[in-house]
Amino acid sequence: VFNADGTDIANDATVDILSKMAVLHAQTGVDVVSPSDMMDGRIGKFQDTAILSYTAKYNSAYYGPFRDAVGSAKAAGTRTLGKETYQMNPANRKEAMTEMMLDHEEGADILMVKPAGAYLDIISDLSEHSDIPIAAYQVSGEYSQIHAASQLGWLDLEKTRDESL
Repeated sequence: VFNADGTDIANDATVDILSKMAVLHAQTGVDVVSPSDMMDGRIGKFQDTAILSYTAKYNSAYYGPFRDAVGSAKAAGTRTLGKETYQMNPANRKEAMTEMMLDHEEGADILMVKPAGAYLDIISDLSEHSDIPIAAYQVSGEYSQIHAASQLGWLDLEKTRDESL
């Protein structure tokens, strides 16, 4: 949901819609919801199911292959769907700790970091300061690197793929 002038995401209106969707998912028997929206206050609004929170979802170049595949507007050069307004700045390490505390207080059952490989320090920080499980999400760009290196003969695809997970 965009704000009135169409330049940004309307946080509260989006959270309201996502909350209704999470309840519907729970009513159909879903065991875990994992909202990837990064809207402030969303975790506290979801009810009736376990929550895997995208605690630290970075505005990352590693999403490139996925964004290209789905033809996102940002990949096409327009500003309509820019992610920088609601995904985390990769240079802001402290924000992950703030988000972790907020998600934990709001009732998250699992905290996730996306992408995973470039943010092992963040995963370690969250694990040291939280008593709930931490999940790591390997994204398309991370996986594509493994494939590209294997095509060049630099890595064994199967062994490197399995080790990276």
